[in-house]
Amino acid sequence: MSEQERSRRGPVAATEQQYAGYRLGLPEDGRGALAGWGARITALLLDWLLANLVAVALVRDASVWQAPVTAVDFVPLMVFGVQIWLMTAFVGASIGQRMRHLVVARLDGRPVGFARSLVRAVLVLLVIPPLVVDADGRGLHDRLAGTVLVRAR
Repeated sequence: MSEQERSRRGPVAATEQQYAGYRLGLPEDGRGALAGWGARITALLLDWLLANLVAVALVRDASVWQAPVTAVDFVPLMVFGVQIWLMTAFVGASIGQRMRHLVVARLDGRPVGFARSLVRAVLVLLVIPPLVVDADGRGLHDRLAGTVLVRAR
């Protein structure tokens, strides 16, 4: 909304002035801004696709595609979890996040590290924590790990 439109509407409530990430000290747009839902979901789908391709290459068993459920059925989930844990710990983003130009960062600017990335990965595997989002746009997994997903450029 332009300044001219705001002046016609009268005083602006405090919540209208703020954007997702404002309270965290993040910029509204560009590098370092909070990642949008489209980029997050695309990165997640890319990571999941890659994990499934790796799992099929590792297992190479036709029984993966048949019932009943066995331990082999969890190989894609295990590959996905290990990939997002180690990639976040080493380079600050999963492969899908890198492809979407996103990075997982701590608010104090220090590297994420193994412990925080492990907490974050386990919570992502639980599915629900990333869907519980606060006013700043951070999922519960990021809040508990002390991280935030931002744009790298």
